[in-house]
Amino acid sequence: MPEKKDFIIKDKRMFAEGDQGQETKEEATKPSEKEVEESKSEEAAAPEEDRTDYQLPKINFATFIFSLNSSVLVQLGLIDDPATGKKTRNLPLAKQTIDILGMLEEKTQGNLTKDEETMLKNILYDLRMLYVKEKG
Repeated sequence: MPEKKDFIIKDKRMFAEGDQGQETKEEATKPSEKEVEESKSEEAAAPEEDRTDYQLPKINFATFIFSLNSSVLVQLGLIDDPATGKKTRNLPLAKQTIDILGMLEEKTQGNLTKDEETMLKNILYDLRMLYVKEKG
């Protein structure tokens, strides 16, 4: 199977008058037209489920915190794991993720909006209480 190249490097440096005719290392490794066409045909043959046609949420601090919150809920076994569709518990990983949120609270102190600060504080409190309850 030919090696698939995901990107092309173009050298945009200025050269002295005598150097213009020389091929740079980047240009020498540039994929040929044939390789580009093969890559396109491989992408077209990819299964439908590999393509991501859905819109991802805007990335900001709140969505990042909600993502970690969801991860903890999966790790506590309170919601189904989206990858397997089953509930699984991993309390050490849940504790670690809660500790990461605590570290973020500490390290971002004074740099968050009032809403972000309140959201993080409330999420941390709720997750810590759920962890204690699950640890039993």
